[in-house]
Amino acid sequence: MKIFTIGFTRKNAEQFFTRINQQGLLRIVDVRLNNVSQLAGFTKKSDLQFFLREICHLEYIHLPDLAPNQNILDGYKKNGGDWPTYEKQFLHLMASRRIEEIVDQELLAGGCLLCSEPTPEHCHRRLVAEYLRGKWNDVEIRHI
Repeated sequence: MKIFTIGFTRKNAEQFFTRINQQGLLRIVDVRLNNVSQLAGFTKKSDLQFFLREICHLEYIHLPDLAPNQNILDGYKKNGGDWPTYEKQFLHLMASRRIEEIVDQELLAGGCLLCSEPTPEHCHRRLVAEYLRGKWNDVEIRHI
C-alpha cells in the first residue's frame, strides 16, 4: 500500500494540482485541524473540494483525528516549542487515539495526506504516515 503526502505552502494552485494529478491518486485526505483558515487560500475546505472534483476527479476527506490537538499546535507554533517535543507529544496522541484501528486502510490506499507545511521533515503528515507504516504491513510512503 502506498501513502502519499503533500504540503501546499510555497506552491501555487497550478503546481499543487499538477503534482497531485500526476500520481494516480483516488483521494486527498486532509489532516489539518483547521481547514477553513483564510491563510489556506485555494486549499480552504469548500474550495479544495470543488477544485479536486473538477480538476483532478478526486475525492476529498477531512480526518481531524489525524491532526494534532490545539494544545500541541500552540505549544510548537505559538509558544516557540521544539520539534522533538512536538513529535513526542503527537506520537503519544496518535497512540492514545489508536488511529491504526479507527482509520480504514482502504481509505488511505491511493490517498494523499494533505497538510500545509511545504516539506515533510517538520510536518505531522510525515509522522502520521510513519506511525501507520509501523502499525500496518507493507506501507510505502511517497512525499510529493
